[in-house]
Amino acid sequence: MKARFLRFAGVKSRARGASTVGLFLTLFASAAHAQGTAEQRRACTPDVYRLCAGEIPNVRAITACLRRNRGSLSEACRSVFDQAGG
Repeated sequence: MKARFLRFAGVKSRARGASTVGLFLTLFASAAHAQGTAEQRRACTPDVYRLCAGEIPNVRAITACLRRNRGSLSEACRSVFDQAGG
């Protein structure tokens, strides 16, 4: 029983993290006065998990983290920041 609960809790936690990242990217796009597209969200989600997972769910901290790590961003995510002027 305990193993099943722990497995369910892990799935729920990952789902919450993914939705948080989606929210972050939507807010990031809104802050840049542009509607975030699904393509833009796909471009930066791996970088958020790779570079800034410890900042989730703090949107401002994630944005600052991505800016600090701009040199380590994937080309796709870097282009999203370039388009947003960030």
